[in-house]
Amino acid sequence: MKADAYGGASSSTLSTACAAIGKACEVGVEYWCEALQSLKQSDGNMSEVVLQSIAKYGSVLRTHLFLPQAPRLIIAASAVITPEAADETQGKKSRRLGRQLLLSAMRRDRSWVDTHLETHLFDSTVSHDGLELNVGNFNEVAYASTRMLHAWDIPAWVNEKPYVDASYTCSCPAVELAQLGYGQVIAVSTEPGDLYRDLFCSTIVPDNYQNVPIHIIRPNMNLTELGVDFTSATEEGLYAAYQHGESKGKEFMAKVGLLD
Repeated sequence: MKADAYGGASSSTLSTACAAIGKACEVGVEYWCEALQSLKQSDGNMSEVVLQSIAKYGSVLRTHLFLPQAPRLIIAASAVITPEAADETQGKKSRRLGRQLLLSAMRRDRSWVDTHLETHLFDSTVSHDGLELNVGNFNEVAYASTRMLHAWDIPAWVNEKPYVDASYTCSCPAVELAQLGYGQVIAVSTEPGDLYRDLFCSTIVPDNYQNVPIHIIRPNMNLTELGVDFTSATEEGLYAAYQHGESKGKEFMAKVGLLD
């Protein structure tokens, strides 16, 4: 199934880009297994893991994403909009701030985010306020969208401006795609319950936004039961989760009449 536009955020960014150029199945679960091996070799340095993935897949993605016939790709990232937050997020205080924000997320307190961050959508087709996604900045945007502060030690800059992980402000740009005028949106969730719009669980992604249906594909169970969660994973768990995701995708396509 092909879409007119693809939207990704945080750790789904490269997977979304692969889907946009029709290589999601070709890359498949091996992408995640490679990341798991890189994580073991890097002693938990997530910046190195993400940059290695971008180095491996970035060239083919840049080659195909910006061809005239390519679908639209939207990558969300959180822009740092105050000088004091730029100092905190890009300097030596970043890991401490990241841990504090995780605690705030548990309390659903996004007051720091509301003051210091805003969602930016980098767009391969149309430039919104200069936020064009192109060959020259794709690697920077891909890294910026994934940079959680508690475990990523390399700062993220795009067009010489500071950024942090998309999920602080936008974990899944489903509503944002509806706002851009698309008639139907499909959102893929990694959790069986509500799909939230950000890390702080402040707003739920609805199944309808201003008369635009948002179809949410969810797993049947918490993926921790398969050996995958947000802090650790096994290779067997990655394969099991990926296979379950494929089955849920086929189930959805059959439901809407796209698969016999």
